[in-house]
Amino acid sequence: MAVSKTRGMLTLPEVCDELRISRSTFYDWRAKGRAPLCIKLPNGDLRVRRSDLDNWLYDREDAA
Repeated sequence: MAVSKTRGMLTLPEVCDELRISRSTFYDWRAKGRAPLCIKLPNGDLRVRRSDLDNWLYDREDAA
């Protein structure tokens, strides 16, 4: 099992795959302050906590 999974962290490709968006769309959302919270590692890679992604999705639910 990958280290990112054991610590509740997702890689950017995992997040994009789950949301079914392109990497460029994620970066666009991030630049506009609309993406889930990210952790920037020393090497520049981004990680997203599973809990942050789940909360971000919950906040976007439509009550229709």
